Amino acid sequence: MSTVAPAIELKAAQVARRETLRQLVRSKTFLAGAIIIAFWIFCAIFGYRVAPHDPLDQSFPQLVGPSPSYFFGTDQLGRDVFSRVLAGARDILLIVPAATLLGIAGGTAVGLVTGYFRGRVDDVVSRIVDAVLALPLIVIAVTVLVGLGHSTVTLIVVIGIVFTPIVSRTVRAAVLSERQLDYVAAAQLSGERAPYVMFVEILPNVMGPIIVETTVRLGYAIFAVAGLTFLGFGVQPPSPDWALQIADNYTLLGAGTYAWTVLFPGLAIISLVVAVNLVADGLSRVLER
Repeated sequence: MSTVAPAIELKAAQVARRETLRQLVRSKTFLAGAIIIAFWIFCAIFGYRVAPHDPLDQSFPQLVGPSPSYFFGTDQLGRDVFSRVLAGARDILLIVPAATLLGIAGGTAVGLVTGYFRGRVDDVVSRIVDAVLALPLIVIAVTVLVGLGHSTVTLIVVIGIVFTPIVSRTVRAAVLSERQLDYVAAAQLSGERAPYVMFVEILPNVMGPIIVETTVRLGYAIFAVAGLTFLGFGVQPPSPDWALQIADNYTLLGAGTYAWTVLFPGLAIISLVVAVNLVADGLSRVLER
């Protein structure tokens, strides 16, 4: 009997995973987002190779409009915008997932602790979280980056730290619901220690909200990285990063005739954010059933 029950539970878990995968494949919302994300991941990996021109080459005519020779035109330094858009996915798709995962890991740990122990631990940590969330997050990020200097690692850490208290609230709410269930009481009565109960018993049962929160934070992280880069605190030249392209050329918008230098990098950012939100919506619909 001791080997039959685990086998049945494992089989049930495998069936549930297959059913979830089938539902995701049938979700047009999820598939549309996933295809767009897959395209930008491909560009992040192979963008420099598939781009028709060197994204850093400044030898082309300046401010030429979109044409068969330059699909998205050229910018004020004579660089091909289409090539730069393809290659510009690399930095943002390196920074955003790393920062998001850091924030999810930190927020999950804090949420598990506060939701499980409750009482004084919950009160103290929750007050700290409330104090952090009371401040504009962009102000926190800029302040830290000014103090520590600009680097990719610093940017990842700062965004991860900023996301931690937000994620912890979501995880805490899910843990509080699970904390009342019989399986947690059974684990406690059997003498299991708190870390085991939190990370082995409770954590697998709150993965649904964590997965959805991860996709949501990815969208916010894209805007955070793009915003900080535009302000000069993120990715630095000569990278073809999308937000850096906008920062380099947004002054041309006043002329009214060079919109392509900003339009196409902006559309790239928007498409990635929309794709992440489509995936998040598809996941939430499937996991909440």
